[in-house]
Order: sequence, then structure tokens, then C-alpha cells
Amino acid sequence: MGGKMKVAVVGAAGRMGSSVCEAVLGADLELVARLDAGDPITAESLAGADVVVEFTVPSATDANVHAILDAGSHVVVGTTGWTPERLEAVREHAQRVGKNAIIAPNYALSAVLAMSFAEKAAAMFESVEVIELHHPDKVDAPSGTATASAQRIGAARRAAGLVSPDATQSDPLGTRGGQIDGVHVHAVRLRGLYAHEEILLGNPGEQLTIRQDSFGRESFMPGVLLAVREVGKRPGLTYGLEPLLDL
Repeated sequence: MGGKMKVAVVGAAGRMGSSVCEAVLGADLELVARLDAGDPITAESLAGADVVVEFTVPSATDANVHAILDAGSHVVVGTTGWTPERLEAVREHAQRVGKNAIIAPNYALSAVLAMSFAEKAAAMFESVEVIELHHPDKVDAPSGTATASAQRIGAARRAAGLVSPDATQSDPLGTRGGQIDGVHVHAVRLRGLYAHEEILLGNPGEQLTIRQDSFGRESFMPGVLLAVREVGKRPGLTYGLEPLLDL
């Protein structure tokens, strides 16, 4: 590909989208289009973008991603809340039109590493719980990162035949949190927080705490730019940044 890679951003007026625009402008990339809610997504409106970064809201992301693929661009998706069925639809669509997609629950490298470490440790501890902590303006709970963490931990523990002990018999208010693949997940929404996750693993007499903290949107930009540069090399759908980091 000659010259700079052409990048468009969908959700460009939002907090994350505007940060992505700044990151693209500060990198060896060309920002060719900024789209937001209500703007049509077509080959023309995307201005020939090689890659489109989609950071919007869960209610809009599916339609946006499929429109981007139909418009002939690769897509990097930061919006969370994806289900296996919706991911499979993107995988099929990307393969059918010959374009690629990267969808990741978190683009902070520290978060990617925390999930990887937790997955490796999950089968070595009797108990495990996940706490995710975010600002109160976040629209979904639990976070995509906590969901992905619990799914990966749960799969590792199933393979090892482990179930966390829990003698709770009564919890009418649901204070033990929700369960994802047998892992209790707790969501905190508190002013002053940004995006944080704790994975607590316990054995008799010992505890391992894996904690990741993002203090601002800049923490996600290296991962986003990595995905933008790599998406064209990875056919179909890639879920998570782990393959890009050889994890």
C-alpha cells in the first residue's frame, strides 16, 4: 500500500472518537473522514478509508460495522457489549466481502495483559471473582473487559474441573453480583473513577490480586493504533488484541 494509510472514524464527536481522531492525526496515518450519529456510512462518506475505527454505543454498533464492511473498508471496533452470535455475524460478513475486522473488549495494553495473566492463573486457585469499576456515565454493565475476563477465566476453570466455593444461601438483593461462566462479577459506578478492573484469586492462606487501571482515554490509543495498522493483515474477524501481541 503506497502512501499513508487512510483512516476514518465513526463516532468522531464522542469522547473516545475524538481521542482516536487526535491519535490518528499524531501518527503516520491520514484522517480522511469523521462521522457521527445520523451521518450515512457509505464508500463516499468514508472517503476511501482503508480502515474505519468505530467507537459509538452498543445500540448502534452492529449496523455501523456491517455498513462499514459493505462500504469496502476494514473496521476496528471499540464499542463493547458484543455477544457470540453478533460476533459470528460479523465474522461471516467480513469473510463474504473480503474485508477484515478487529473487535476488542479493551484496547489498553495493561488490560489485555491482565486478562491474559488471569486466564493463566485461573486453574491454580480455588476461588476467583472479578470487580470492574467505572465512571457513572458508562452505559453498559458489566464492562466488556469484565465479561471477557470472566469468560476466559471460566473456560480455564471448566477445563480444570474447578468451581469456586460459595456457601451463600440467601442474597435477596443480589449483592453477590452477577455470574458469567461461573465467575461472580461485580460492577461499581462511582464519580472520580475512569476504567479499572480487579481480578481476585484465592487459595487457603494466599491471595493473588491482578489490577488494571486506566486513568484516561490516552491509555487506549496505542492499542487502537496497533489494531489500525494490523487489521489489513488479519483475514476475517479477530477478537481481542492478544493475537496482535503474540499472547
